[in-house]
Amino acid sequence: MPDVPPTDALNLERFRDYLHLLARLHLADGKAARLDASDIVQQALLEGHRQRGNFRGQCEAEMAAWLRQILAGVLADRLRSQRRAKRDVTRERSLEAALDQSSMQIGSWLAAPHSSPSAQAQRHEDAIRLAAALATLPDSQREALVLRYYQGQSIDAISRRLGRSPAAVAGLLKRGAHQLRTLLRERE
Repeated sequence: MPDVPPTDALNLERFRDYLHLLARLHLADGKAARLDASDIVQQALLEGHRQRGNFRGQCEAEMAAWLRQILAGVLADRLRSQRRAKRDVTRERSLEAALDQSSMQIGSWLAAPHSSPSAQAQRHEDAIRLAAALATLPDSQREALVLRYYQGQSIDAISRRLGRSPAAVAGLLKRGAHQLRTLLRERE
């Protein structure tokens, strides 16, 4: 895993798509319908920039983990505001765990789960590239891929959710997966 140069540590923007995907996946369960993933990610990146002096990591995987913690805090704050609930540290920790789990599931698209620590670190880095590539896909392809490969939904369930025929969903999945593989090869 490459070190994060000091000047590069301030460039948190490269994590935007990764954090956005995590936020969207977490908000997809419908618990927070009025929350916008883009606003939450923007706030998390702003908070990351403010707290940049607190980052003690050496590599991208550590920076991604640090930003996931910040994202969890922002999500917890927004959910508290939405629900008008008192601060609940256990809720914030459960959000951190949920985001870590989402990150691992994104990484599992890329490699087997039983791997060495360096391979796991590489998967986190690959997850950031995957999220960036997913962000460039058309919305319908991205949504179909996330529903199928992250949430494990059937093609019939996806077709009902997207309001498309099963054949159209299969086409979205095929084109989206092909375009995603092409984008990831180009970025290597």
